[in-house]
Amino acid sequence: MGSPGSGKSTLAARYPSTWCLNLDTYRALVADDETDQSATPVAVQIQDLLLDARLARGLTTIVDSTNLRVAARAGLLARAAHWERPVVAVLFDVPLATVEAQNAGRDRVVRTHIVRKFHRLLPTVGQLHDEGWPTVHLASTLTRPTP
Repeated sequence: MGSPGSGKSTLAARYPSTWCLNLDTYRALVADDETDQSATPVAVQIQDLLLDARLARGLTTIVDSTNLRVAARAGLLARAAHWERPVVAVLFDVPLATVEAQNAGRDRVVRTHIVRKFHRLLPTVGQLHDEGWPTVHLASTLTRPTP
């Protein structure tokens, strides 16, 4: 969970690609443009279909998207509960200045006002626990992947 440019995809890339569900990828498949927000509803349907398929098989899955809206996080929790799978949140607690610098260096730069808007939506660890996330890791404390 984090704003654009916070390092979510960079961290996800450290794991097997089959583990990673990336909403940008599904937008690109739907609209030939991963930034086309009008493709998001269908991209979410694709993500949910793949998430259900992986959870049904008990496979480790990384949902690589901002997940900064409470409803999006609630949907993830509901799917995990339905399939009786554990969940772990990774909160990208990256300072705004760092996020803006990282975003500026990306191939696909997100507009600054969007990055700032999303950064303001960043939940706290306490909020995530209150929503039902039993385990929350701060990205700033992660040093290496564990399979």
